Amino acid sequence: MNKIVKRKNELQLSDKEPENILFSNVSQIIEQRKFNIASTANNQIVLMFWEIGKYINSTILGMERAEYGKRIVSTLSTQLAQKYGNEYYMRNIQRMMQFAEQFPDIEIVYSLGTQLSWSHIIELLPLKTMEEKLYYAEEVNRGFLGVRDLRHLIARKAFLRRNNHSFVNLV
Repeated sequence: MNKIVKRKNELQLSDKEPENILFSNVSQIIEQRKFNIASTANNQIVLMFWEIGKYINSTILGMERAEYGKRIVSTLSTQLAQKYGNEYYMRNIQRMMQFAEQFPDIEIVYSLGTQLSWSHIIELLPLKTMEEKLYYAEEVNRGFLGVRDLRHLIARKAFLRRNNHSFVNLV
């Protein structure tokens, strides 16, 4: 009788192996698609914020009075925040405008949108040169760095160190 029980248990264990493999493979599909969905959504958010910034910049640049432009952006921000949420508060609208101004090439924006989140991009905006911004963007992409890691890299002045190190090697 024990042999039959053992056989039943062995059969049950071997029956579960295909279930575990099936579960594992289906889980991988789900995780990959969730990642793809998040990446696509992130890309669209970055593009949307760039388009908003570009549109506002082109509209306001057509007006010559700076104070009038600030008032319009403030009013727009209040209206958008009421309708769409806190992503559209004044400071973020200003960042969108800054983003569109600093990255006028849509091809670069497409590339950034597939590699970086809006939070990453915000960290790049204060940097001085396009070369520096693109260096850090590439570092984020290469190392799958989070925003905290990017901040740390910028604080350590990795871009300047790399350039100084390259210069030393050339001499």
